[in-house]
Amino acid sequence: MAERKSGILMSVSSLPSPYGIGTLGKAAYEYVDFLVKAGQSYWQILPLGPTSYGDSPYQSFSTYAGNPYFVDPDMLVADGLVKKKSLTSLNWGEDPLNVDYGLLWENRYKILREAFESAKKKDAAENIMQDFYEFREQNTSWLENYSLFMALKNHFNNVSWIEWPDEDIRLHKYEAVERYKAELAEDVEFYSFIQFLFFKQWKELKQYASEAGIKIIGDIPIYVALDSADVWAEPHWFKLDEKNLPVEVAGVPPDYFTEDGQLWGNPLYEWDKMREDGFGWWIRRIDGASRLYDVIRIDHFRGFESFWAVPYGEKTARNGKWVKGPGVDLINVLKG
Repeated sequence: MAERKSGILMSVSSLPSPYGIGTLGKAAYEYVDFLVKAGQSYWQILPLGPTSYGDSPYQSFSTYAGNPYFVDPDMLVADGLVKKKSLTSLNWGEDPLNVDYGLLWENRYKILREAFESAKKKDAAENIMQDFYEFREQNTSWLENYSLFMALKNHFNNVSWIEWPDEDIRLHKYEAVERYKAELAEDVEFYSFIQFLFFKQWKELKQYASEAGIKIIGDIPIYVALDSADVWAEPHWFKLDEKNLPVEVAGVPPDYFTEDGQLWGNPLYEWDKMREDGFGWWIRRIDGASRLYDVIRIDHFRGFESFWAVPYGEKTARNGKWVKGPGVDLINVLKG
């Protein structure tokens, strides 16, 4: 008989930190210790992905990548990648209860860039760049698209990819992809290096939790953000038109609490194509999540049975309709 166990939900972003937002550093380890002392077995967290417009963890630039804001600056100092005075010279905000994402956007990447430049100058005997190259090789299936996507966003003043002025790269055409890979190679490597730092710190924290008997429950949204590497690089898995703009988007219908419903705006899946492919996209997504977490929670999984589809461009979710989802066909594949 399975034992009853309990845990606590705590977003990494909510951990105490002198750097504007919770990180994978000292406070995270102390929180694991607290869970052990409190007799808990699970730490449930919110999605770990890099946040896009609005800074919601449920609207991420990638379903695989980690949030650069969670990379702990003090650990970068300990690794000899960042100088302590670089941290103290920046403004991380004065409000202990709220995250100032504007300041984070301005300052966090300065620290990460310093770490990147320091790593490239280090003696080869220290192996950090070799470890990075191995990480990049092991994660190329998603990391290459994500890092190019972020480099392109930076190149195009951080607007959504559907607004990029170069039509060929917006449509992810091969020749344009290869051209920008070469043109933005330095930035592409930088964004890949950030992911190396995130996963290095996360792996160490998760191992600490595991050795303490704490399992981590990870949360993944049922949908991915429109402005994401996932949709830009693999548009054929989503309900998009010939210009790669959404045909219908996700939401929920009107109810007692919201008379207009909720218009989420995420592109919907091409479930028929996914079924023909054996749901390979979802298998890869769950496999990626299983490397991060001990237990996976899929937010709004009710959408697997049927989902509310709203025509793209609507201002509310009122004019949507119910559409049958993949149902147990997908669940059986994922369980297998």
